[in-house]
Amino acid sequence: MSYNNILTDQTNGITTITINRPSKLNALNTETIGELHDAFAKADADTSTKVIIITGTGEKAFVAGADISEFAHFSIEEGAELARKGQEDLFDFVENLGTPVIAAVNGFALGGGLELAMAAHFRVASDNARMGLPEVSLGVIPGYGGTQRLPQLVGKGRAMEMIMTAGMIDANTALDYGLVNHIVAQEELLPLAQKIGSKIMNNSSVAIAAGIKAINAGFTDGMNGFDSEIEAFGSCFGTEDFKEGTTAFLEKRKAEFSGK
Repeated sequence: MSYNNILTDQTNGITTITINRPSKLNALNTETIGELHDAFAKADADTSTKVIIITGTGEKAFVAGADISEFAHFSIEEGAELARKGQEDLFDFVENLGTPVIAAVNGFALGGGLELAMAAHFRVASDNARMGLPEVSLGVIPGYGGTQRLPQLVGKGRAMEMIMTAGMIDANTALDYGLVNHIVAQEELLPLAQKIGSKIMNNSSVAIAAGIKAINAGFTDGMNGFDSEIEAFGSCFGTEDFKEGTTAFLEKRKAEFSGK
């Protein structure tokens, strides 16, 4: 499918989705969010895709925020619906995908951009990355899950400071906070994400999907993560991958997982 605002590429089991609005520093607008939802859904449904990488085009920005011109004159009801639909269609959707999602943060990840990166299952960053939630400087708060995911990742106090000051942190601070897992030079960012993705692909995709579900349950209000783990653990015993993985281990050979 042809998109106006994003590019997709599937190579060796990895689908790379690139936000491609360089003149807007890859800012998210409604159309881009819709295209991202479609691309993520298609990649997740494609059995040949084992890992998804989300990144931005160019060297300046992953996503420099939301497209403010699109909602500057919204009413209370329109603002609430904007956040609700965005969370459902993209941010919560990405977080709960069974296919692992790696955010390769190149440059600025601000506002909705940082929220998108946080919705991914983990993040790697270029050494020029800058991250923040500047919404209060516009008289609003993060609306795509930022007030919830940032405290989960960096702790309540640091999240409070980042949101209240509307400031940016650099890549080294993000690494220190646990917001990103690795920092590399810009030219090494996608190769690193692909290298990690290749390691992930050595393992059972059905087990990984079960692990994602169980981990997320521990951060979901009203759910017991331990109970979810028990249920997901048990379900693995009914899969072909479990039989192959345990048999291969006992036979001292490399497992050949089918993803079933």
